[in-house]
Amino acid sequence: MNKKILTYVCHKIFNIRVMSKTTRLLIIAALTLAFCVACAKEVVKPAYENPKDSYAKAIQLIEDKEYDAGRGLLVEITNRDTVTEYAPLAQLKIAESYMKTDEPEVALEEYRKFLKNYPDNKYSSYAKYQVATLTFNTIEGPDRGYKAAYTAIKEFQGLNEQYPRNPYKEIVPLRIEKSRNVLAEHEFYVGEFYLKKDAFSAALRRFNVIISKYPEYPDMGKLYYHMGLAYKGMGDSAKAREYIEKAKGSTNDTVLLKKIDKELSKLKS
Repeated sequence: MNKKILTYVCHKIFNIRVMSKTTRLLIIAALTLAFCVACAKEVVKPAYENPKDSYAKAIQLIEDKEYDAGRGLLVEITNRDTVTEYAPLAQLKIAESYMKTDEPEVALEEYRKFLKNYPDNKYSSYAKYQVATLTFNTIEGPDRGYKAAYTAIKEFQGLNEQYPRNPYKEIVPLRIEKSRNVLAEHEFYVGEFYLKKDAFSAALRRFNVIISKYPEYPDMGKLYYHMGLAYKGMGDSAKAREYIEKAKGSTNDTVLLKKIDKELSKLKS
């Protein structure tokens, strides 16, 4: 709908006598709004020239926050120039543009597309790192974040395996460690749930997973204390005392230490 047509239609509506003035104004307002929305959605597609110049134009458009136009030109580069150096660069910039507009899920898919199409490109380790990082950033708490943590570990490990000379050697181990801690905390979260339900054997199974799979778990005092409570619930006072005493030697948390002393006094009485 162009401006002339809108003006003509509004003029006709306004001269319909059987329609109330309020109704006429409402219809005109609705048509005007529709016209504005349609104009806002129109993206002028820049003309494709050659890979080099079109790439430069696309980058400038994105810097000017003309994201749709810039992406459109980048997509055309990837479609037309699959054998040139600009196609992989264009694919990377598409992914990065979605980072700029705070659309990490779309960016993740675009980085994955880059890895699928250009697995041996010099920027592949960067794209793989971005995939791992974006996955890592979706980790929530231990109750719901364990799936993302598990995937993030696989992605970071894959980065090291596929690109052993990648420049992220200092960051990757820290993020793997944080992801593993989330997985361990998830096991504790489930174990604590079972403990509250008096399902002591099920709780111990979860707690023991932490000991066997995540020995670097940073809160062993808390873990041993809850294992002691589980053994106490099962009627095994000796094991309960053993683990609660382990807890005392594994924490500096003053609140937890008070709980430990209280439980030990009960077990000794």
